[in-house]
Amino acid sequence: MLKKALNTNLSSILCEILMTMLKKVAATIKNWFPAQEVHAHCDGPCGVYDPASTRIAAEAVFSMTKKIIELEVPPSSDKKATIAYNNTLSRYIAIKEEQAQLAKKELLILWTDYFKPVHLEQYPNLHDTFWKAAKLCSACKVEVSMEHANELMDAIQEIHQMFWATKNRDISWYKAS
Repeated sequence: MLKKALNTNLSSILCEILMTMLKKVAATIKNWFPAQEVHAHCDGPCGVYDPASTRIAAEAVFSMTKKIIELEVPPSSDKKATIAYNNTLSRYIAIKEEQAQLAKKELLILWTDYFKPVHLEQYPNLHDTFWKAAKLCSACKVEVSMEHANELMDAIQEIHQMFWATKNRDISWYKAS
């Protein structure tokens, strides 16, 4: 029993000595061959960010919402017109949902990859602005509301202004449609 306890203590001590030696070797290698310090603001240092893709997707959401509201329901007795109506409505809904999801994805990329703590100093409401814009994307997916589509466009415009201000550039807001 005593022999087993001594072997266990000896093994533990040897492991500790070995780990200390390995740490010293690793530190020496790091000193001899230091790694170059690099900086990247995202997972891949592409440097290509622009809220325009978010605006385009949000404009599509706005456009499809408007088209859905304006779409005339045909008389139920007109089978051909009802089929065409259902086809068009389903296409508008699919596009609205797809573009709302794309706008949300693009917002999240800007929010999590581009904006940094230094930007929070400049824009203390940055997180709240992005969070609300992402929530508006979700609202636009689950309902047909011109109010929310307009609010989404307004939120994207605010983000556009914040983004370009962080780059000290005056890029005008515009809509493609």
